[in-house]
This record gives sequence, C-alpha cells and structure tokens, in this order.
Amino acid sequence: MFFKKKGGDDGTAKDQPAGLAPAPTPTPATDDLAAKGTPMTQQKPPAPTFNPEVPKRVVDIPGPPRRVDPPKKPDGETKRLTVGRDIILSGEITSCDVLVVEGRVEATLSNSHAIEISSTGHFKGKAEIDEADISGSFDGTLTVRNRMLVRATGKITGTVRYGQLEVERGGEVTGDVQLVSGGSASD
Repeated sequence: MFFKKKGGDDGTAKDQPAGLAPAPTPTPATDDLAAKGTPMTQQKPPAPTFNPEVPKRVVDIPGPPRRVDPPKKPDGETKRLTVGRDIILSGEITSCDVLVVEGRVEATLSNSHAIEISSTGHFKGKAEIDEADISGSFDGTLTVRNRMLVRATGKITGTVRYGQLEVERGGEVTGDVQLVSGGSASD
C-alpha cells in the first residue's frame, strides 16, 4: 500500500494511508471517555436501588416472666440501688424503688417497691416491699405485699409473708410462711 507523508502539528512527519481523511484529534474531555470505551452519548445515570424497610418482628418466647419493673414516674426517674458482686453493704435502706443485690447486704429495707436478688446475691435482715424476684438467698423476715417469685436457684429462710407466691422447680422456701390476708402485709 502507498503512503503519503504529511506533516504533523509538532513538525514531524506521520504516515497515513493514501486517500483517507486525517483522523480527528481527540480532545481531553473525550479522551477519558474513549479510554473507558463508552461514548459520551451512551452513558446513563445509575438506577436507584430499591431497599424496602421491613419492620422486625418481636418474638414472644414462653418462659419465666421478665424481671420486676417499678412503676414509671412522671419524670422518668427511678431510684435504683445496685449492690455489685464483691460489695458488702450493711445498714438501713429506705425510699428505694428497686434494690438489686448481686453481692452481700445486711440491712433493713423499707418504703421500697421491689427487690431483685441475683444468683450471686445474699440478703440478710428485714424487708417490707411490694414485689420480690429471688434467685439468690434471703435470710430473715420478708414481707411481700404483692407477688413473690422464687427462682430455681433461690433460697429463702425465715419468716415470709406474701400476697402471691410463685416458686420455680428447685427453689426453696423454709421457715414460717404465710399468706397475707386482705391486702394488708403487717406482722
């Protein structure tokens, strides 16, 4: 084939086939697209992805009832005292909505709503409350005006007065145990 010599823009000769029009000089904007292999007229905006929001289903699993929650105060504030595992507390506890015992407590508990004694907790003394959830041990005088739940690992020894009693298999209640009559829980 015959080639004709033509001068380039930079003054150098370029070989080009005879009878053909010179190739168009690419511009920087079309250079990038040509390198990608996509002409500018064929580009489409990305399609929006559809991601529906499906609400999660709450599963109701049968089993023991949940822990005792104190009544909600109007301002959302509750007075909760937690005695940790390696803590020993002794004295008098008053005006506490919920007492959580994970360590050791030797006290008198009054003017309170609920007590939770975990499996590692031990309470010794006297308590007058509305509700109790006992997984650990209680030794003394316990008066529960409403519901008392003794878990499988729970052990109560002493004088017990209750409005309602629920004991899981393995739970122990020993001593003087009596039902509170007429909604009044006094000795």
